[in-house]
Amino acid sequence: MKTKRVFIGIFGRRNQGKSSLINAVAGQNIAIVSDIAGTTTDPVKKTIEIFGIGPVVLVDTAGIDDCGELGLKRKKKTEEVLKIIDVAVLVISDNLFSKEDEHLLLAFQQQNIPFAIVHNKADVAPLSPELQKQLSSWNAPVLECSAEKNTGIQQLVEALVKITPPSAYQKDSLIGDLVQPRDLVVLVMPQDDEAPEGRLILPQVQVIRDLLDYHAIPIALQPEELSHFLSIATPKLVITDSQAFDTVSKNIPEQIPLTSFSIILVRAKGFFDEFLKGTKMIDNLKDNDKILILESCTHITSCEDIGRHKIPHLLQKVTQKKLQFDFISALDSLPENLSQYALAIQCGGCMVTKRQLQSRMNQLVENNIPISNYGLALAYLTGIFDRVTKIFQPL
Repeated sequence: MKTKRVFIGIFGRRNQGKSSLINAVAGQNIAIVSDIAGTTTDPVKKTIEIFGIGPVVLVDTAGIDDCGELGLKRKKKTEEVLKIIDVAVLVISDNLFSKEDEHLLLAFQQQNIPFAIVHNKADVAPLSPELQKQLSSWNAPVLECSAEKNTGIQQLVEALVKITPPSAYQKDSLIGDLVQPRDLVVLVMPQDDEAPEGRLILPQVQVIRDLLDYHAIPIALQPEELSHFLSIATPKLVITDSQAFDTVSKNIPEQIPLTSFSIILVRAKGFFDEFLKGTKMIDNLKDNDKILILESCTHITSCEDIGRHKIPHLLQKVTQKKLQFDFISALDSLPENLSQYALAIQCGGCMVTKRQLQSRMNQLVENNIPISNYGLALAYLTGIFDRVTKIFQPL
């Protein structure tokens, strides 16, 4: 079942027809097209459906050969796109394959991004046999297209279907290895000031759907109803909002496994052992240490916000240390000097793909920065870390 959006990045030098190609693939004018080189200044995203893949996000990027101080900033933005995409397309034209193009292909290979090479504007200058032979050495599809004449587009779409790895669009199971069909699983979902009116938050929806896919029986309730439910039934597992750990854990017998939505989500995204190890580094925090809080969405915050208020407050209260906090939202770049941080705490990552979260965690792990997660950090600070991670440990 194809359930995730696949991110496809369109790269190349200025004025190669990248935006025109996106418009041709999408079948609509979604990207600004101009004969003036450098029209695209920042990555532009558009969601479409591609038969054979499913939901796709096309990412139009600035020319990799942009110049000047502003051009360097645009190039950096383009290179940042490599961290979020699943598939890449290099667009060239006029039978010119430059050092910048080669640099991009090497970057795709280094980051294990499958790619296709498109020689655009083929109606003006067809691909020469010599360049065809040179490009074929990269072991990637090489196609001739004319975005303006709408030729070769179907072949490009077919190539994208072939090179997109199944892992890019097939979701990872969140909880399938923990439950059996007809298991009762209680979901404790506080509907407080932070809960969106009229709907559930995405982690709750994702876990409910996963339980239904595995034919388990999800029971959704608020903390006030937990004791009553436990008096009439015994669930296989209880999953709670991390913010309710303290209250919920006191009302659940020790023999009933307990964990949180945030922990389940981040476990499915990888680096779980690093998260477990990094969380314990909370004990090593010192006065004036800097903590990096990583959100994966952008939202209006309030005094109840878990990442910007509750976790920083609890960290300082429990450790009795005066700490400093920096915050990164959505997929914004991490600070260049990561060595200044004693710890990074990532949210559950419900709004990003596995590849996107792993790219961010890779940067931290490679710089020896301990990493934790909202749910794991809250569990550690409330003294129930071993309990909420026990279900994930090998028997």
